[in-house]
Order: sequence, then C-alpha cells, then structure tokens
Amino acid sequence: MKKFLIVVFVIVIIILLGWRVYQEFFLSKEEFTSRRVNAAVAVEIAPIQKAPINDIGYFTGSLLPWSQFTVAPKITGRLKKIYANIGDVVFSNQLIAILDNEEYVQQVERYQAELEVAKANVEEAKSAYEVARREYDRVITLREKKLVSEAGLDVAEAKYKAQNAKYKVAVAQVAQKEASLKEAQVRLSYTKIRISPKEEDKEINSRVVGERFVDVGALLNPSTSIVTILDIDPLKGVIHVIERDYPKVQVGMEATITTDAFPSKTFKGKIVRLAPLLKEASREARVEIEIPNPDHILKPGMFIRAQILFAKRQDAIIVPTSSLVRRETKQGIFLADPSNKTVSFIPVQLGIVNGEMAEIAQPPLSGFVVIMGQHLLEDGSSITIPDEGTEPQSNKKAAMKGRQSKGEKP
Repeated sequence: MKKFLIVVFVIVIIILLGWRVYQEFFLSKEEFTSRRVNAAVAVEIAPIQKAPINDIGYFTGSLLPWSQFTVAPKITGRLKKIYANIGDVVFSNQLIAILDNEEYVQQVERYQAELEVAKANVEEAKSAYEVARREYDRVITLREKKLVSEAGLDVAEAKYKAQNAKYKVAVAQVAQKEASLKEAQVRLSYTKIRISPKEEDKEINSRVVGERFVDVGALLNPSTSIVTILDIDPLKGVIHVIERDYPKVQVGMEATITTDAFPSKTFKGKIVRLAPLLKEASREARVEIEIPNPDHILKPGMFIRAQILFAKRQDAIIVPTSSLVRRETKQGIFLADPSNKTVSFIPVQLGIVNGEMAEIAQPPLSGFVVIMGQHLLEDGSSITIPDEGTEPQSNKKAAMKGRQSKGEKP
C-alpha cells in the first residue's frame, strides 16, 4: 500500500512540474507579446530639444618638423672644428664645421701654377702664329707678282695653319687649366661646411640643431652625418583618419591642438595636406596639419590631440543617444505620451551624433523620448513614469544640457 502511495505522489509531482515547464517555455508568442504590451513598464523620459549641435572629430597623432635634413661633407677629410651643438639656433649659410684643408690648398696652388704656364704658352703660340700669318700674307703677294713658286706658297700656308692650330691648342689648354683650378677651389670650399639657404621666404631663426653625431678629429666621408637640422616653425601635426571620417576632412579646415606637455594651452592649426589613399592594413589616411610655433615651445615628437569641426547645426532637433534603439532592421526612438501612459516606436534618420546627444534629421519630432527601460518596450506598450508629480530628474538634466549648449546659465 505504501509503494502505491509513493508512486501516486511521484506522478502528481511530475505532472505539476510539467505544467510549470509548459507555462514557462511553451507559451505562445502572441500571448507573450500581449502580456508584454499590456504590462506597464517603468521608464525614464527626457524632452526632445532644439539646440545647436556640432560634429567634431577627435584624433591623436604626433608633431614632426616642417622640414628636416642632415648636414654631411661632400668630400673626405678630418674634422678640424665644429660650431654647432644640440639645441643651437642656426641660420642660412651659417658655418657649421671645418675640415682639414691642407691637401686641397696644395691642389689649388698647383692648378694656379699650371694655369700660369698655360697662359705663357698661349702668348708664345700667339706670337708664332702672328709671324706665320704675316709671312703667309707676304708670300701670297709675291706669288701674285710671280716672284715665288707655287711650292713656296704651299710651305708658307702649311706653316701658317700649323701655328694657328698650336695657338688654338694653347688657348684650349688655358680653358682646361681654368676649369681644373675652379674644381680645386670648389673642393677647397667644401672644407667649410655651411647650412644651405632656405628656398621659402620664412623666419630665419626657425632652424635648430636636433642631433649631433661626430666630434673634432673624426675622419669623415661624404656619407658621414655631422648634425641634423630641423625647421620647427611651423610644425607639422600628423594624424590618421579612418574611412568613416575621411569624406569629412577637407584641406583648409581648422584644427584645435592640445598636448600633454601643456595641458592648459590650445594651439590652432590648419589642414594643409590630405593623403589621396588609405593604407590597406589600417584603412586610415594620413592628414598633415600646419601648426604655427613662433615661440618654439612645441617640439617634434610630442604627442598631440586634434579636434576638427566637421559640421555645425543651429536649432537642430536633438535627443539623448541613450534613447536610440533598434527594432528589427529599423533604428528609432520611443516617443512617450505621459498623459495616456503609452509609447510609440518612431523610426528616425540620424544627423550629427556627438557624444551624449544625437540629431534627428527626419522626421520632425517634439515631446518626450524614453531614455531608460526602452529595451522592454514595443510599439504601443504601457508605461509608468516615476515621480509623476514632479519633473523627472533625467528630464531636468537633459534640459540643463540643452540650456548650456545654447550658452545659457543653468
């Protein structure tokens, strides 16, 4: 008898558990939806506002010198003196270093002596040429009078042409020696290493020595670096923009620059170059910003943050970004009706999205939107609003943000 009662008890328990499972997991979709719609959901709401909104891009990057080059000798030589060190301001055509020039001075003196010899040879050849020319003219006159034979005329003509050729060779040798002398003088000038003049008409004190690589006594080759020269006014700010922001960036846009080194200061810049391609690995494009640096307080290599104003709207319809939801394939908001305690799902087209606020481009809206609890809502759901007798705290905060965005005092 006891076994029978136990079996009956177990069967009853199984039936009750099965009914519970059925209620929990096999409830029809229509019944579930009906319950969800009819059940009042506690939500928070905020007013839809009309206020200015800006589309601002935030980027990070680095500062680079506007131009940079390395000073190196054009000839081989031992470093005799150096006049530049790290941090020194340098000017166009300033003397940076001197190489030992004894060998090059001797070459100049040798070519000068050879040039003097060549000039003396020219005078000698010219004198012989003039004698041969006069003799040739005299023989021609005598030949016309039948006083000289044809052979005598040929001999005089040959001597004249030979002396003419020697004279031309002597003149050419002078030109050759002059060229060799100039080459030696140029090589001698290379022992004095100077800063090249600037091509652009900019401030002359914007170049500084970034690095120094050698000391006095070092044997330098034409590829040996002596110092690196940086042009730091203006500086070049380099940032990278992703594919989504690339169409917004235009040459000529202004940028606001901040650095960790000077957190309380902002610097103005202007976009001067935009890469025509995006790197395949990162899907980013290089953007260069010209940043004036007249006081030289910014330095190449600093980390920067850049803000670029892409667009600005006045009297835009804006809502908190927390109110945006997606139902199936549509993005929208739940428009609240505080009087009837219901909500309506409204598909929207977004404009500018900036931090905590988003612009509603279409359709035109007014009233209140749900900013909390909307994940439990469907179109037509019933709602309850906490603190119905007073304005919800979230509404006060949203209104305060709206007044502040317009420039009003809270």
